[in-house]
Amino acid sequence: MAGDTFVGRHLVIATGARHATLGMPGEEHLTTSTQFLELDDLPPRIIFVGGGYIAFEFAHMAARAGARVEMLHRGSRPLKQFDPDLVAMLVQAAREFGVEIRLQTQVTAIERQAGRLLVHARADGQEQTFDADLAVHAAGRVPEIDDLDLEVAGVARNEDGVSVNDYLQSVSNPAVYAAGDSVASGAFPLTPVAGMQGGIVATNLLEGNRQTPNYAGIPSVVFTTPPLARVGLSEEAAHAQGLRFVTHHEDTSGWYSSRRVALAHTGFKTLVEEGTGRILGAHVLGLHAEEVINLFALAIRTGLRADDLKETVYAYPTSASDIGSML
Repeated sequence: MAGDTFVGRHLVIATGARHATLGMPGEEHLTTSTQFLELDDLPPRIIFVGGGYIAFEFAHMAARAGARVEMLHRGSRPLKQFDPDLVAMLVQAAREFGVEIRLQTQVTAIERQAGRLLVHARADGQEQTFDADLAVHAAGRVPEIDDLDLEVAGVARNEDGVSVNDYLQSVSNPAVYAAGDSVASGAFPLTPVAGMQGGIVATNLLEGNRQTPNYAGIPSVVFTTPPLARVGLSEEAAHAQGLRFVTHHEDTSGWYSSRRVALAHTGFKTLVEEGTGRILGAHVLGLHAEEVINLFALAIRTGLRADDLKETVYAYPTSASDIGSML
């Protein structure tokens, strides 16, 4: 409550994230993802500013429901956390069912005029203007900690959140812990990760510092049509670590699991370490990718080898039964 003072031995910062401030004229005309989900009616023309999870998931929903959808992304590649080859396939799938994706297009201003929105952007050095009934902020989130006056309490932070040690305890003020999207941990800002961190902080507060988070084998999914999922290392990250591995990569649009539901753009990429058979990373675009990726996550987290998954007898026909052909 405003004006009240609370006293405790410890403080847990778990304030989550907010939409990033874009610093452009007319930014107040952007609709947040929360407001989008609260709409009573779907506007006929929608522009998504950004090219991440929110942009792709909401754009797919809106296009499937009949809206004319455009996505304006300032970078050359959307969904940068995911495999670029599979992202390219997803972009093609989205374009074929009506989502216009414009890359290297920087939104510079938004204005409301006669009941519509004019979204001004710059692409290839040229100024462009797009008409829309709704413009949605999908250009990223940042930790919701700017108004906490952390410096007063001597709590160190950076642009990614509160700086913490292995026990999720502030590196500069031992009375403070942090969990969720406000943590500068290097982990994905995902709901299950926040839940894991919250449990670890609770244990360390009650029993002393003894638990640390394990970020190995945590999957991430873009819930599009089809869904795109990843876990472990990308090819780029594996090369950067000097690992020797074999990449298995294939377009699976001709596989039964894709043909039976008429998915024209599906595929996978898996990385298997030479010598050990360790699964370093898995990337899947296709039906039930959000479930299949959990099996790869289990393998990475527990040290199962590629042969262990190949030799498993799966229920058939299921999406998981494709795993043996992915390794």
